[in-house]
Amino acid sequence: MEARGGNANFKFEIIRRLLDDSPMSEIIYPRSPRETMDGWSYLPRYVDKIRLHLAGKLHADYTDNLGKGFDGFWLKAAGVTHEQFVEVVKNSVTDGEVCDWVRRNVKKSPAEKAAHWQDVLSRPLAHDPAAVARFKMRKEQSGLTHRDDIQCFVDYIDADERRI
Repeated sequence: MEARGGNANFKFEIIRRLLDDSPMSEIIYPRSPRETMDGWSYLPRYVDKIRLHLAGKLHADYTDNLGKGFDGFWLKAAGVTHEQFVEVVKNSVTDGEVCDWVRRNVKKSPAEKAAHWQDVLSRPLAHDPAAVARFKMRKEQSGLTHRDDIQCFVDYIDADERRI
């Protein structure tokens, strides 16, 4: 399992926060979409969201899209169902166990994994006016319209969750 950025100890922070009695109104952010596991960008974020959901600590802002959106992009690229992957995460203790399951059961080439990531990074698609409008609206709602460096939803997620 590879990790990018300064979040090498993040999985320990997630576990600590899952075990404490933090109020539900306090958001525990999943890892950045840029984090990787077994060559799959985004996958550690999805794992975090599932673990938070199972612990009853996934903030309401994330629950509507659990297993959809970018989670769904990964599921489609990997050929796995949301329900199947929830069971994998539920029955594991560590990211290493999840990573081992992915290695054994999701047989995709590095080129296929890279194509998935490029698809995620391309969002919103320039020829999709509804997605472009949603992206603009999200930046406005978050007070990020002044941030010209935020060019895609991955950038937006990292900025909204205060990583960049």
